[in-house]
Amino acid sequence: MAEEASAVSTEAEGEDILEETQEPAKPASPFDLPGDWYVIHSYSGYENKVKVNLETRTKSMHMEDRIFDVQIPMEDVVEIKNGKKVTVKKKVFPGYILVRMRLDDDSWYTVRNTPGVTGFVGGGNTPTPLSRREVERFLGVEKEELKPKPRFKPAFDINDMVRVVTGPFADFNGRIEDIDLDQSKVTVLVNIFGRDTPVELGFEDIQRG
Repeated sequence: MAEEASAVSTEAEGEDILEETQEPAKPASPFDLPGDWYVIHSYSGYENKVKVNLETRTKSMHMEDRIFDVQIPMEDVVEIKNGKKVTVKKKVFPGYILVRMRLDDDSWYTVRNTPGVTGFVGGGNTPTPLSRREVERFLGVEKEELKPKPRFKPAFDINDMVRVVTGPFADFNGRIEDIDLDQSKVTVLVNIFGRDTPVELGFEDIQRG
């Protein structure tokens, strides 16, 4: 009986140890993780290479305690190819990369001098971190599945000013640069981080401004 009681006690202690070593739940919002989110600029098409360069440089310079994460915001876009629906991933902000970090002189230097990085968005040695709304809009909002749109003639033309009404760019204003009738999509120049950035949207995602 004493052996059985000892076994039960040992099992109970093991359960307590397991409970104590469980990892804490991950914050629901990326904004609540350690550090602040900043935006860096690179040449369009080199975002993935810059991400790898920065992650490698962070390790080689032992900056893991100040540079935590590098993200290229992506979105799923449904396209029709050869009559079939295909989901592809596209960059939300071509030429822009998000970095979660604790900003000081050393971390700023590490990021700024990473090959392919042309600078921080927000100016100088003290860039402005993204707000909670911006972080959650770009990283924390799940995208709804997009459905193929029927072909029809839109009620707007190239160079028209429009307002985005759905998705991560809701409430942004921009100018129509291109219209794709086959895909029922438009390319809108939206002012993001102080620069005109082309964003592909569906006809139903915009309204005349």
